Amino acid sequence: MKLWFHPEAEDDVAAAAEYYEACEQGLGEDFFLEVEASLANILAYPSAWPVKEANVRQCLLHRFPYAVLYGIEPDGIEILAVMHLHRRPGAWHDRLTTG
Repeated sequence: MKLWFHPEAEDDVAAAAEYYEACEQGLGEDFFLEVEASLANILAYPSAWPVKEANVRQCLLHRFPYAVLYGIEPDGIEILAVMHLHRRPGAWHDRLTTG
């Protein structure tokens, strides 16, 4: 199955990893690895996580207060956001594509 990122979702990951790396050396890499593990799980079991709203599913990261928000499309999985759970919770809504 194919997986692709909304352009702003890529920015989400980079900004969070940069922030954590500034907090403590190596923590940014830990964040990135946690996101990669979540993406692997999503690819393996795309329907395993609950629908948050509008057919967008939410996979929580284990170590960090973030979630991967994604949609299952006919041709694969679109990662809409990698968002902090306590900041601007609805910011990802404008990333939904209209068909």
